Amino acid sequence: MGDSKKNLNKEITIIGGGVGGYVAAIKAAQMGAEVALIEKENIGGVCLNRGCIPTKAMVRSAEVYDNINDAKQFGLDIDKEAVSVNMKKVVKRKDRVVRRLVKGVEHLLKSHDVEIIEGEAEFVDENKVFVNSEDNDLEIKSEKIIIATGSKVSKIPIDGIDLPGVIDSNQALELDELPEKMVIVGGGYIGMEFAFIYANFGVEVTVVEFLDEILGNCGPDMCKEIHRSARRKGINILTGSKVEKIREENNELVVEYTKDKEKNEVKGNKVLMAVGREPYFEGLGIDKIGIKLDKNERGIKVNKKMETNIPGIYAIGDVTDEIQLAHVASHQGMIAVKNILGKEVEMDYDVVPSAIFTSPEIANVGLNPEQAEEKGIDYEIGYFPFRANGKALAQGERQGFIKLIQETNSGKIIGAKIIGTHASDLISEVTLAIKNELTAEDIAETIHTHPTTAEVIHEAALDLVEESIHFA
Repeated sequence: MGDSKKNLNKEITIIGGGVGGYVAAIKAAQMGAEVALIEKENIGGVCLNRGCIPTKAMVRSAEVYDNINDAKQFGLDIDKEAVSVNMKKVVKRKDRVVRRLVKGVEHLLKSHDVEIIEGEAEFVDENKVFVNSEDNDLEIKSEKIIIATGSKVSKIPIDGIDLPGVIDSNQALELDELPEKMVIVGGGYIGMEFAFIYANFGVEVTVVEFLDEILGNCGPDMCKEIHRSARRKGINILTGSKVEKIREENNELVVEYTKDKEKNEVKGNKVLMAVGREPYFEGLGIDKIGIKLDKNERGIKVNKKMETNIPGIYAIGDVTDEIQLAHVASHQGMIAVKNILGKEVEMDYDVVPSAIFTSPEIANVGLNPEQAEEKGIDYEIGYFPFRANGKALAQGERQGFIKLIQETNSGKIIGAKIIGTHASDLISEVTLAIKNELTAEDIAETIHTHPTTAEVIHEAALDLVEESIHFA
């Protein structure tokens, strides 16, 4: 604790400098507010430092290595024996990418005159926040406060979870030596992204998932495609399997699990716990001022303006436990700021795209067929496979498909499912279409550049209104 105390007055104080907090800070400054941004670790939060960006940097390194090993299909003769993975250099590259982005965000904040305060925040009352800082202890008085403290890695009570070699997603990003075998507990998006990263690096990977299917609500069609890809990569997926215990045996970790009431086990040099994330607000003192949690007692409860039950205090991002996606946190931040500064807007979760960076990539937006049926909506599906797309074939990426979902009566696009190369980029076009209530005919009549993977969207739209040209 510092040896002196300062008092500050700001129009808006934001607690947490992740993708929700720093975007909110920049937006507030652009709208003329005086802003303080409190961050106890690194600007950029989990996304820039331990999540979205570093994992994508490692995805790319793994893809390059996998492409080299598969070079023969491109007409290239390479001595595979001379090619190896240097994980120390992989991690260093990842860290360089992260540092560059973090420095960029810090520059943006400073250029907008956002005061960045390093330290841990705690509520004094509804308008005051105390910051325990290395330099000076601060007390900041604000008209409005935004909580953007994010989430932490979830832990489940398993015997042996604290053994050396049992790691979480943060530690998985720092491994400077590849294990021969890795067991991943959890087949959600975090677990499956790491499964493909390490499998592409040549690690023998087993995924143990408690539920009957991996990747939550992706649907049987996408899961079937990912299972097929996983088999090609040598990834062993065990669904409907409950981990009971982790133990050490002969310098290996043994994961004991139950499947169909039978006890089994799988061995690995590392065990990655990838069972999700949960809202983080420890030490913030929200109970002291009466901030209410949601019905699940996990996240901070907010309305559509992102305001808590305490007037003038808002919450955004993972701490709300609404949708744990970086782009949602950023948008929530802008919604909160606009309401604070007099522009009444509401958060809309109906059109939120999501992407999973497996191999191939997965992306979803809007309603899937099951959800449309639940809502009693008559729908039609436009389909097109990537194997019929020229750019995908040229790239050697023939896996996957797009399903474009149209409301029958109006012709409006209401959802899309894409699994294939560039899926994470392609989904934005469909998101724009749904948000602006465009029809399949609108997309079909829009000229798409050739040769690009975006043509799969055009072809799926044609499949709905006429007939697909390049697939029968």
